[in-house]
Amino acid sequence: MSDLLFEVENHIATITLNRPESYNAFSEEMITKWIEALETVRDDESIRVVIVKGNGKAFCAGGDIKAMHAGEGFYKSKEDITSTGLARKNSLWKKIQRIPLLLEEIDKPVIAQIHGFAMGAGLDMALMCDIRIAAASTKLSESYINVAIVPGDGGAYYLPKLVGIDKALDMLWTARMVTAEEAKEMGLVTFVVEDNELDEFTRAYAEKLASGPQTAIRFIKRAVYQSQKMDLRSALDYISSQMAIVTELDDFKEGVDAVINKRKPNYK
Repeated sequence: MSDLLFEVENHIATITLNRPESYNAFSEEMITKWIEALETVRDDESIRVVIVKGNGKAFCAGGDIKAMHAGEGFYKSKEDITSTGLARKNSLWKKIQRIPLLLEEIDKPVIAQIHGFAMGAGLDMALMCDIRIAAASTKLSESYINVAIVPGDGGAYYLPKLVGIDKALDMLWTARMVTAEEAKEMGLVTFVVEDNELDEFTRAYAEKLASGPQTAIRFIKRAVYQSQKMDLRSALDYISSQMAIVTELDDFKEGVDAVINKRKPNYK
């Protein structure tokens, strides 16, 4: 079976990491199919929400430690990805790092459904998502320092934005294990739910977003991320342009009418 599964149902795409025997550690096939799945999500207008999750006992262990031990790089490959510094850089730049770059192009909500363990690059893959929903028993760690490497997929970019510089450095320097509740207190995850409620809670959350006004949802995501790089005047100018557009759409009329008449809106 494929190392990554991709399916779409009722406008919700699900990306499932599928190497349960290796705690969903990366493989070349997984990364390639992950890139292809995200390109589909970006380009297919019928997809409204994305869930990323893992099969088996873990969300994702990140790089394949067995491949590293064998001198094969972060994952085993038919190509030369280890013999030179440039080859090792390109194994990140052309493969693994394509995932955060593609996510930056996607305005649709992306939800990480986390259980078991999320370690190193596996944790960082969750940090790249917009919302993180964790099972109560989940354990999380920025484990790179254990094998004397750096967070090569974007962890040093995402982690400080969520928890602050000092907490990010602490996690990266010590590789300490964080519980789901600790992660929530730090701002690392959005929701913590009981293990047996994880699937149902995540799906219900995704369905709520999928039934909402899609242009407004995507504009909001774009505005939030873009505003992190703007001054106040630019951010206000940007959002006023978005407002000018959404108030011309049928969704706006439908939403107002639904509020006035105390009914559930039916967005097209």
